[in-house]
Amino acid sequence: MKFPLKLFSSAPSVSVLRLSGAIGGGRSAMSDAGLADLIEKAFSKGKPKAVALAINCPGGSPAQSALIAARIRRLSDEKSVPVYAFCEDVAASGGYWLATAADEIYVDDNSIMGSIGVISASFGFHEVLQKHGVERRVHTAGTDKSMLDPFRPERAEDIVRLKKFQKQIHDNFIAQVILRRGEKLKGKSLFTGEIWIGQKSVENGLSDGVAHLAPKMKEIFGDKVKFRTFGQKKSFMSKITGSVINQIEDRALWARFGL
Repeated sequence: MKFPLKLFSSAPSVSVLRLSGAIGGGRSAMSDAGLADLIEKAFSKGKPKAVALAINCPGGSPAQSALIAARIRRLSDEKSVPVYAFCEDVAASGGYWLATAADEIYVDDNSIMGSIGVISASFGFHEVLQKHGVERRVHTAGTDKSMLDPFRPERAEDIVRLKKFQKQIHDNFIAQVILRRGEKLKGKSLFTGEIWIGQKSVENGLSDGVAHLAPKMKEIFGDKVKFRTFGQKKSFMSKITGSVINQIEDRALWARFGL
């Protein structure tokens, strides 16, 4: 007795890799080391037809952004598995760097995209120390070891050095976007740090269309496609013991986009 082969064929699967939160080295932030195992599993478990990145990220560390994106691209090329990015509330700054790891980028009508730039923010406390009669003592070996010390007046030469570093990182960011988006880029002033919402990002070539993850994957791979979700699991203790500084920094990143 013969059985049709299609009775034994399994439905195609798509790995959904959730990339949510700020990027950096903090306990609650996304990092290459923290995501390495998840990314590996997303590309290998169940022989997926594709990996879909569900991105909701306001940015963070440029180095970690580059490392995570490079890992995704490397595995995509090695395993011949296409990558699709689906941006939620925001995929800006380092979050957009992650999105460029995909072969195609899709957005919601309200997604915040872009912010291709570099920012550095800090506080100056030297007047507070003077007001309260506090003497701070710092001893260094190397005249520039205490560059941008928030407890002393800002120095012009420190700003020059900072701007130099920022330009290097900005140039690297621009190169990544051009490498991954190429001739799709259409708009002007794409690299000024400006942001675009939904369809406007499509018109500027930063994304490929307005679409949501499940419907788009079913459109490409059929209605029977199965989804396997991979995301960072945070323990209850890690949620309540994260440093106040890390929480403030994360909150500031989201607040830049009104979120």
